[in-house]
Amino acid sequence: MSANLEVAMPGRVTARRQTVYGLVALALSIMVVHTIYTLVIRPHAEEILAARAVSTTAAPGARQTSLRSMWIILKDQEQETCIILAVWSLCLLGMRAVDVAKSRRLLALRFVDLQKDFVILPEDTRAYTRHTASMAPDEQDRLLPRALNIALARFAVTRSVHEAAEAAKGECETEAASLDSDLSMLRYTVWAIPAVGFVGTVRGIGNALQDAQKALGGDISGVTLGLGITFNATLVALTSCILIMFLLHQLQQAQDRLVLDTKSFVDRNLIARLRVS
Repeated sequence: MSANLEVAMPGRVTARRQTVYGLVALALSIMVVHTIYTLVIRPHAEEILAARAVSTTAAPGARQTSLRSMWIILKDQEQETCIILAVWSLCLLGMRAVDVAKSRRLLALRFVDLQKDFVILPEDTRAYTRHTASMAPDEQDRLLPRALNIALARFAVTRSVHEAAEAAKGECETEAASLDSDLSMLRYTVWAIPAVGFVGTVRGIGNALQDAQKALGGDISGVTLGLGITFNATLVALTSCILIMFLLHQLQQAQDRLVLDTKSFVDRNLIARLRVS
């Protein structure tokens, strides 16, 4: 078989690039979020707590309002970790969304003559593989060019339309499984964010129980702060998880539609025009 009919499978360069991107995005997420916490969130929270400690019993209503402040809700380590994971997840989601958008743009290209009476014979496959071979390497590695090349190569060898259709269908199914496996790290972060929030819940309850003896004497400030950690960590974790889960499902839906639309494109514009003689 001619080299023009060889199908270029995805190489390790793309996977390596995605891994590097994920690690760099994680490092930047940690740096940016921690910087914001150090310079903005924790100083504001400390000011509110210091003001609350000074106003002991003069304005209890003001104390409750202060404890509901955004700075107090976000100040603890568990909330910081949840936000780091959420920002990292958004970076990974963005990378995958851009990749899906680039692959979808290829569906607007014209690979074959769209006249109704136009057919492709086994002897014509070489000319069409040259078209995809002239594309940029990044575009050649995407689903549509691979499915077209595989279908054309199988048709040239077997001279069977059915075999060509099965080859394209198999490539689309393989891509669907690959895209689904690429979301494994995002699924992990969706699990990890509530887990980190639960750690904050346990820590807050532990702190509250340590100060339970003081509460019996009338000082409930320690119990209040401990329960505050509990509810704040849970609130931030669940809110972050809801956002990431929504975007993850949107991305998964976009990937599924890409595979289905690609299969439809190949069936309509290539398989339907293949003729043995």
